[in-house]
Amino acid sequence: MSPPVSRREFVSCASHLALAAACLTPRRRALWAQGTDGAVIVAQEPFGRLEAVGDGIWALISNPLNGDRTTLSNGGIIAGKSGVMAIEGFNTPAGAAWLAGQARTLTGRWPTHVVVTHYHADHSNGVAGYRAGEGQPQLMVTGPTRDQVLTRNAPADDARTQALRGAAHISTGQSASIDLGERTVRLVPRRGHTSSDVSVEVDDPSVVFCGDLVWNGMFPNYVDTDPLALSAAVRELRRSRETRYVPGHGALAGEREVAGYAAMLDEVEAAARRARAQGMTAGEAAADFRLSTSLGEWQLFNPAFHERAFSAWYRVLTP
Repeated sequence: MSPPVSRREFVSCASHLALAAACLTPRRRALWAQGTDGAVIVAQEPFGRLEAVGDGIWALISNPLNGDRTTLSNGGIIAGKSGVMAIEGFNTPAGAAWLAGQARTLTGRWPTHVVVTHYHADHSNGVAGYRAGEGQPQLMVTGPTRDQVLTRNAPADDARTQALRGAAHISTGQSASIDLGERTVRLVPRRGHTSSDVSVEVDDPSVVFCGDLVWNGMFPNYVDTDPLALSAAVRELRRSRETRYVPGHGALAGEREVAGYAAMLDEVEAAARRARAQGMTAGEAAADFRLSTSLGEWQLFNPAFHERAFSAWYRVLTP
């Protein structure tokens, strides 16, 4: 098991994010900061914007370009006739409380359910913010996610701990269906980015909240990744009909963007297999690695992410 993430390490990751943001091309910066053409933005703050992606469904697209780390990860809201689901706990309680307030403004009610897709701090550390208002939503996480937040995310937080200890468990072995009133949401346990990922899925309209199983236009963090499982999960997430995918980071995605992400993962795999066959270390392979220009722009959050990717592949390729 990896040790807890220290405050120093966490701030360092945020600093890498700021550096990566400064290197973005104008096109990628505009897409991240402003969204795609025609996006219906219902609320906007320095840390992100809330975009309508379907009737009663909104995606929070975080925008950390200016250094505001209130949310960091993407998330969203799904509303039915009798319930409202918020997705992700975000980096701070202020981020969760903001999303809950937006749910109340848009739907007339505080969230009744909250789903956290995995344990990483930018998705989970702010869950106590949902208890800042009039509601006491049911927090839903997998058992491993709960345990990893409590043991690996530092510093400890009493309010977060209390919220997680009262959470309902999502089984890691089968999907769960949540009835929000004339709208069913599926919570699908997966693995790949971490050992315990969850996608949040709606069929009508076709929307998938991917957590960090999908990143749009940014190279993913392989720190806890099983790359074989990640590639399989991305294939399983994709649908044969028009779908809006909410990635863990980056702008809203469609089939073209998710197909590009899958192709990028395949290229990393091929490079790792070649490098290992040639006797290169993960560090040497990473230093030598360049994505094909045909794959388009893929920004690094952190200069170490390529080596993490090759190290993850070497773990699964070593007998």
